[in-house]
Amino acid sequence: MADKTANIKLPDARSLDFPVLSGTLGPDVIDIRTLYGKSGMFTYDPGYLSTASCSSAITFIDGDQGILLYRGYPIEQLAQHCDFLEVCYTLLNGDLPDRKQKDEFVNIVTHHTMVHEQLARLYQGFRRDAHPMAVMVGVVGALSAFYHDALDINNPQHRIISAFRLIAKMPTIVGMSYKYSIGQPFVYPRNDLSYTANFMRMMFAVPAEEYKPNDVLVRAMDRIFILHADHEQNASTSTVRLCFGMARDEKLPGSSALRIVSPKLHTPWVACIVVTLLAATKVQLGLRSGRTSSALGHEPTRRLAAVMAKVLPTRLLVLFWLSFF
Repeated sequence: MADKTANIKLPDARSLDFPVLSGTLGPDVIDIRTLYGKSGMFTYDPGYLSTASCSSAITFIDGDQGILLYRGYPIEQLAQHCDFLEVCYTLLNGDLPDRKQKDEFVNIVTHHTMVHEQLARLYQGFRRDAHPMAVMVGVVGALSAFYHDALDINNPQHRIISAFRLIAKMPTIVGMSYKYSIGQPFVYPRNDLSYTANFMRMMFAVPAEEYKPNDVLVRAMDRIFILHADHEQNASTSTVRLCFGMARDEKLPGSSALRIVSPKLHTPWVACIVVTLLAATKVQLGLRSGRTSSALGHEPTRRLAAVMAKVLPTRLLVLFWLSFF
């Protein structure tokens, strides 16, 4: 409801009133949808620095205050008491699942982690030195050619099916992209492992020996997944919303979202994790000494570091990032 107005004075001395909308959280916004019709002028805001492009009940973020809410739940609570698939369910459905709902959700995801074998052969068409992110863009886009029974984005059931497929198959696609880039054979998913343990196995297992997931590292990685599950109106989210207006299904906007996360702008995932964990350790030490730490870099990394410092002891943070060397 708009019970307030904002008055804008134009260079030609005209004065126009626009409604002011108030959300549950965050600053008020001026509704300027009628600005061009009334004035013949546009606004200029590259990067959405002062623009809200939609109303959303999914995520609220305030980087300066270190606040990140998924469906109203503080990220610290979710990271401590939930796993990644519970958070996925919450983001999709609006509330945390009960035991039956979680078991059903996990079962569906677990039994759809395999990808079509011909999709696996698609990797052979990429150069070995191609960046894994570039490979993933092509593979995710190709999902539409293999799973074309749910392509109508206007059909709610099709959207649910596509969401399950993307959540379930992305760890497999990521693992295959990484393995292909380093010249190792693909590792297929196993239904007896958790979502995150399965991901780590597909990344780091080799045929020569049995891979045993480290519970501490799996839990730490799961929390990293939770903290990166959604960041409100970021680059990839905005790209997906723009693409949806013209796309046939969810896979193509998903591929576009991956492409916008350019390798030149985002370090490889291992480096990102190491930077984040080092920053988290720094924050943890700063909290214990009563000092705050600044200049931690990329906004999501700084926010992630602060939360990681709250939910993982320093010794586990050190153990986690040391495991990558």
